[in-house]
Amino acid sequence: MIRHWQVRRLAEDFALHFVLILFALFMILPFIWMISTSLKPVNEVFQSPPQVISPNASLDAYRVLFEDKGFARNLGNTFLIASAATILQLFFCALGGYGFAKYTFRGKGTLFSFVLATLAIPFGVTLIPLYYIMLQLQWIDTFWPLIIPGAANAFGIFFMRQYISTIPDELLDAARIDGANEFAIFWRVILPVVSPGLVSLGLIFFMAAWNNYLFPLVILKSPSNFTLPLTIRSLVSGGLGRPVYNLQMAGSVISILPLLLIFLMFQRRFIDGITAGAVKT
Repeated sequence: MIRHWQVRRLAEDFALHFVLILFALFMILPFIWMISTSLKPVNEVFQSPPQVISPNASLDAYRVLFEDKGFARNLGNTFLIASAATILQLFFCALGGYGFAKYTFRGKGTLFSFVLATLAIPFGVTLIPLYYIMLQLQWIDTFWPLIIPGAANAFGIFFMRQYISTIPDELLDAARIDGANEFAIFWRVILPVVSPGLVSLGLIFFMAAWNNYLFPLVILKSPSNFTLPLTIRSLVSGGLGRPVYNLQMAGSVISILPLLLIFLMFQRRFIDGITAGAVKT
C-alpha cells in the first residue's frame, strides 16, 4: 500500500525532473539550431517558417571548410596555442600555489593579496599596455603574446594554493628527510597528489585559450596565423566574398567538438578536482 508521504515524494520528484528537463531543453536549443543550420543550404538559413531538419540537409558546409587549407591550419594554430598556454599556466600556477601554501616568508600575505587584487582588473584596462609591450618585443602577429603573458594566472595561483593547502606538511617533511630537494618535492610529491586539481584547472585554461577572441583579434594580423574564433568571424564578415552563415555554424560545431570530447573524457576528474580542494582536512 502506497502511503500519502510516498505519493507526495513521487509528485515532488516528478515536478523537479520536469522543470530540470525543460531548462535542459532550453539550454540545448541553441546547439540544436547551430547543428541544424550547419547542415542547411545557404538559401534555407533564413527560411520562414524555419525548419529544424531540412529536407536538403547535407555535410557540404563541413566539406567546404576542410577543403580550405587555411581553415585546417587555423584549427592547428588554435590547438597549438591552447595546449602550450595550458601547460605553461599549469606549471607556474602550481609552482606559485605551492609557494603560497607551504612556505612562510616576509610579505607573504601582502603579496598574495596583491595577486588576488589583479583579478578585479578588467582585461580591457591592460589591453593597450600589453599591446605596447608586445610591440616593443616585436611579438605582434606571432603566437607568443597568446602563450607567455598569461603564464602566471592569478586565478590559477589562488586555486592551486587552496588545493595544495590540504596536503599534510608531514608528507613534505618525510620527503625532505629522504633527501629530496625543494623542486624534487614539488615535482615528485606535490604534482602527483594534486593531479585532479591540475586536470580541473587545465580544462578551464584550455577552454579559455581555445575560445579567446579579443586578444588574438588585436595581436594576429595574418590570416595564416588566425585562431579558430577569428576564422569563424571572417566567415560571417564575408571572408569568402559573402556572409556564409552555414559555414559559420559548421565552424562553430567543429570548434565545440574538441572541448566536448575533452570534458567527457575528464569529467569525473574535473568534478573531483573542483570539489576536493573545497574541504581542508
